[in-house]
Amino acid sequence: MGRIELTSSQHRILTVLINRYQAEDSPIPAKSIASEVDREPRTVRNQMSSLKDLGLVEGIPGPAGGYEPTSTAFDILDREAIDDPETAVLAREFDRVDAIVDEISFPNVHHPEACRARIRFQQSIRDFDEGDAIAIGAMPDAELLLAGEIEAIETTRNQIILDVARIEA
Repeated sequence: MGRIELTSSQHRILTVLINRYQAEDSPIPAKSIASEVDREPRTVRNQMSSLKDLGLVEGIPGPAGGYEPTSTAFDILDREAIDDPETAVLAREFDRVDAIVDEISFPNVHHPEACRARIRFQQSIRDFDEGDAIAIGAMPDAELLLAGEIEAIETTRNQIILDVARIEA
């Protein structure tokens, strides 16, 4: 199978579908996705038709129906289908939030004055804002504490860029 290229709209809709599906483990209606991506439900249904043709989603009919991502959808977004995810403790502006962190990378750790962390989540990041101060700690397999300010939010990739002020292992 060749490489599948998604539009930014398709990428965003697929990301939201996977986030919601992982949280709810049931078909996700177009209306739920539409409210999160700020589009009309019919627009989302049209995009879902294209994503079905690409083998990335399955339509589930009936009153409890909606859409489910396929394993190919997880692969395209470089995500893992996690049956029993571990949560990390995240504090945003002194409020504790349980978050499912998929990956943390440090693209420029060699530059101490400009250390950034790229943090990818397995859930929606729409409640985060640029400039929010956050701290992430108590990761399941690593004793790592990161603290800093959100520099950028990449909603289509479900990740934030953190300007790291403090890191402890």
